Amino acid sequence: MQQQQTGYALAMRVTRESVAVNLLLSLGKLAAGIWGRSAAMVSDAVHSASDVFSSLIVMVGLRMSRKGEDDDHEYGHERLESVAAILLSVALAITGGLIGLSGYEGIRSAGAVPLPVPAVGALAAAAVSIAVKEGMFWYTRWAANKCGSAALMADAWHHRSDALSSVGSFIGIAGARLGWPVLDSVASVVISLFILKAALDIFRDAIDQMTDHAASPQLEREIRALVQAQEGVDRVDLLKTRRFGSRVYVDIEFSADGSLSLTDAHQIAQQVHDRVEEAFPAVKHCMIHVNPLG
Repeated sequence: MQQQQTGYALAMRVTRESVAVNLLLSLGKLAAGIWGRSAAMVSDAVHSASDVFSSLIVMVGLRMSRKGEDDDHEYGHERLESVAAILLSVALAITGGLIGLSGYEGIRSAGAVPLPVPAVGALAAAAVSIAVKEGMFWYTRWAANKCGSAALMADAWHHRSDALSSVGSFIGIAGARLGWPVLDSVASVVISLFILKAALDIFRDAIDQMTDHAASPQLEREIRALVQAQEGVDRVDLLKTRRFGSRVYVDIEFSADGSLSLTDAHQIAQQVHDRVEEAFPAVKHCMIHVNPLG
């Protein structure tokens, strides 16, 4: 329980920091885009502003998933975090699609409309955005892995999509200053494909969490080894897992000496139950069945 509370506190802290960073970046890039006569930088500022909305979805999803069991939700609310991740994946896919569409239109109209040459300040703003957003990606990704949070991982990829968008802006601004403004559009199309791939991966993972997909083979092997090592367990007959949001349910059947009393068999089962839930914080509940060794 303590580890879960620590993970939640970390996730909320990182998300609040994401909101603050995105607000500052949005204002900075908007100012640089207007002052530097760069439409690409203004669009990049709007992208960063949309990440504020994404982070707010993460905060709401994390908070709601923490609600305990009630009469209408007897197994808790962890899957609401998966819902948040699905919403974020859709938002990410829309962002990638719009970036790709904008790049495609730019390629089609290349040379037809003369474009102003952006100032060097816009180029510097793009470079700063790339560094900050890539750093936020790795920081948020680390926190998401530590917490086991799908919604936070989706937010990390939003940071990466913003970094990639800024890469496109940097290339486009640099290209415009060198006389090749079409480079911005070409880079946007390529970047949109990476963003769409990330959105698809996040969506698939969230759906797995919503549809009782099994936990990773490595986690199952570790649980099986732990159970087999417990005193009184002769062999593990069955081990099933299913993901429930960021948590895991485990069903275990093992064989024990058939001559044991009900009380002794229960004590062994309780020991296995407690050890699994203590050793694996991601396990929400462990159901145990004892078979008589025949």
